[in-house]
Amino acid sequence: MVEKIQRRISESRTARWVVLLMVSLTMMCGYFLTDVLAPLKGLLIELFHWDNTDFGLFNSGYGWFNVFLLMLIFGGMVLDKMGARFTGVLSVGVMLVGIGIKYYAIEFMEPGRMVDFWFFGAQTMKAQVLTASLGYALFAVGYETIGITANKIVVRWFKGKELAFALGMNVAFARLGTFLALALPLPIAKAFGNSIGMPILFGMILLLLGFLTFLVYIVMDRRLDSERAQEGLGDDERFRFRDIFSIFRIRAFWYIALLCLLFYAAVHPFVKFAVDLVVQKFGVAGEYSGLIPSLLPVGTLVLTPLFGSVYDRRGKGASMMIWGAMMLVLVYAGFSMPWITHWAAAAVLVIILGVAFSLVPSAMWPSVPKIIPEHELGTAYALIFWVQNWGLAGVPLLIGWALDRWGTLPAEITEAGATVVHYDYTVPMLIFLCLGLLAVLFGFLLKREDKKKGYGLQKPNIEK
Repeated sequence: MVEKIQRRISESRTARWVVLLMVSLTMMCGYFLTDVLAPLKGLLIELFHWDNTDFGLFNSGYGWFNVFLLMLIFGGMVLDKMGARFTGVLSVGVMLVGIGIKYYAIEFMEPGRMVDFWFFGAQTMKAQVLTASLGYALFAVGYETIGITANKIVVRWFKGKELAFALGMNVAFARLGTFLALALPLPIAKAFGNSIGMPILFGMILLLLGFLTFLVYIVMDRRLDSERAQEGLGDDERFRFRDIFSIFRIRAFWYIALLCLLFYAAVHPFVKFAVDLVVQKFGVAGEYSGLIPSLLPVGTLVLTPLFGSVYDRRGKGASMMIWGAMMLVLVYAGFSMPWITHWAAAAVLVIILGVAFSLVPSAMWPSVPKIIPEHELGTAYALIFWVQNWGLAGVPLLIGWALDRWGTLPAEITEAGATVVHYDYTVPMLIFLCLGLLAVLFGFLLKREDKKKGYGLQKPNIEK
């Protein structure tokens, strides 16, 4: 394998797949840390006395800096100006600092201490929640930036080849991180005496290992730059401020960005509440509550690259996005029906959601290079992720508030004298249903725009 890489890295099939593996492992570790607290919601309520609004506020922190301080757009500019290697190292460093703050808040801060905080008006809130949220917000700056960096790296190494399949593989590794985040934290926490901080520490160690794999990519990418310089090929990784305005004028860009916002806002926030959902509505025991939500990313490990390969060879990218959005509508219609309460129904609905979660990203991310020139890709991906972060910041807060406002049921007193609060998830599921319907609408608008402008979203990716 090393011999093949050393011959001519720009022409080596082995080299580009090794690069994909190295970058994808870093993404996998980041995804684990993104959702590491999702299955621990019950422990946060039990041990730290968080409520649903606290949990929703914490998860909304993911988008605070990226959305309101425009840090994600700045990250895209850095990517196009400084290149993927510099941006990747910087991003992982920011992720480690952010997750360190989050770990400190969970492990060492007093849960009952209150502080004054301005958020949509002056409020008093838990210092632990605020600090953990700020750490999560900083982590998100690095993580979203490494996400756009990874996309540009894959486009750089795979354009004109197996691009959609490669991007699908990158997404599949990320979904593996989500699967591990849903399946492992609760057993890890219980193995260490209900320690909520231990799964976060485990994730930090994983991220350090992921960073080491990214260093392998850096060595190989330097070799690719050297070859291109010898061939007299210019470096396309540069930022022009006017690129932002040229991107803004592309209608298809806005359709795909809004579709991205609606789709991911209907999936990622659901994951945060899914473990509690299967306990509250479907009666799954707490120790097994992470198993059904963990089915969501399992199918994506195979299906995302498979759908990407279909797009590479047969096209139909816009149609694939529409089909995936329609599946969201089906899934959340099922979850919102009060008479569907059997755990097997929950498993089936999560599996269908997993298919949608494979179908849309496998078509969405390879479609962006068909709409946006390569030298503007970093900024374009950053803008799309920035739009997406509005949903990732706002929807968890909305869901947590709606659950407290309309979903709180009368408390139950157990034989041991403990107070147990139950929740009805009908309203949150209807909110997700509405997001899915809007995603379908923008999918059709994107397909119509592609037909008018001829971007080739319905055409294969592999150049013959």
